[in-house]
Amino acid sequence: MAGGGIKPGLSYGASDELGMSVAEKPVHVHDFQATLLHLLGIDHKRLTFRFQGRDFRLTDVHGEVVTDVLA
Repeated sequence: MAGGGIKPGLSYGASDELGMSVAEKPVHVHDFQATLLHLLGIDHKRLTFRFQGRDFRLTDVHGEVVTDVLA
């Protein structure tokens, strides 16, 4: 991610020696999507669609904006 409200030159988190798993600061896919939507100016908690009588969100119930990467 670059530009659009992200801190310049930031490297967030780390992987193990082989690059197979997260070593520190893991970010779930729902958190990543919530952060991208926030940068686009969309409230991820209000972005819902109705399917078979139930409201669904792209970030489900887990998504939180990762504020450490925001400028």
